[in-house]
Amino acid sequence: MRQRVFPVLVCIALFVPAAGVYGMDWPTKEGRMSRNFGWNDRGKPVFGVCFEVEGPIRAADAGEILFYNDPDSTASRIPSPLGAWIAMDHGDGLVSLYSRLDPGHLPETLSLVEKDTDIAASGKSGLSGNEGFYFSIFDRRERRWVNPAIIITPLPDTRLPNILSVTLRNGDTADRRSGAINPAQTRNISQGRYTVSVEVADTRENNGDLPLAPFRIICYLNGVEQGYLNFETFSVRDGIAMAYRNSLVPVRQVYAPYPGFEIGDIAFTRGQVTLEIIALDSVQNSRNVIYRLQVD
Repeated sequence: MRQRVFPVLVCIALFVPAAGVYGMDWPTKEGRMSRNFGWNDRGKPVFGVCFEVEGPIRAADAGEILFYNDPDSTASRIPSPLGAWIAMDHGDGLVSLYSRLDPGHLPETLSLVEKDTDIAASGKSGLSGNEGFYFSIFDRRERRWVNPAIIITPLPDTRLPNILSVTLRNGDTADRRSGAINPAQTRNISQGRYTVSVEVADTRENNGDLPLAPFRIICYLNGVEQGYLNFETFSVRDGIAMAYRNSLVPVRQVYAPYPGFEIGDIAFTRGQVTLEIIALDSVQNSRNVIYRLQVD
């Protein structure tokens, strides 16, 4: 029987009140998600959701427009990755940001707006080659980026995440290729401590086959949870982005093995062991793989 060292329900329960209070909606009901919260973008995490869509963008909730930036009207000619963007305050520390917008459809004044009000239009400003926009949520009180999927009702989805590869690495941590073992091909490993890396791609209905990040990855050894990585929030501590992998760790410890995720360091002792990896999406569809290994 599995033993859960860090129950998933405890982590979810911490955010349930917020979801009930804010009741946000997605700023578009069209288009596709090309990147989502937690995606490994060449060794760096994505802190929001990228939509490929044309047309108007709506306010995710009632709030006040705090700031809007039109790169065409500023003195600086240095390109910004955000391009044209808007920041909205929704109270209780939550701020939503809409970026890579069409500079010609920004608000004319700072003002209060109602939920679902058109506030901008998609564009190609900033570091973007496709028509669309980038949506993110920041909690100023807790100093963390928040996955919109834990505040906004997830879109319908019955597709399971795909676990593309699992790698065990036992060697010099400065060389991430050192001692790499594929447990699907190697049944015998030496006793020791291994870093477990997992490459996962999720796809969603009505979103084509664009790969997305999962919502959670869990690792069990002989039925006991050993590694746990969730994509609910990314905290900011002293200017450093932190991911939750069992505890808060710098994102570079999770995202360095592009395109996968490092989900923990596990000690393998002599004997027969069962390694199980589970990936879940935001609506709790899950996929697992199991490896039976002989540790010498």
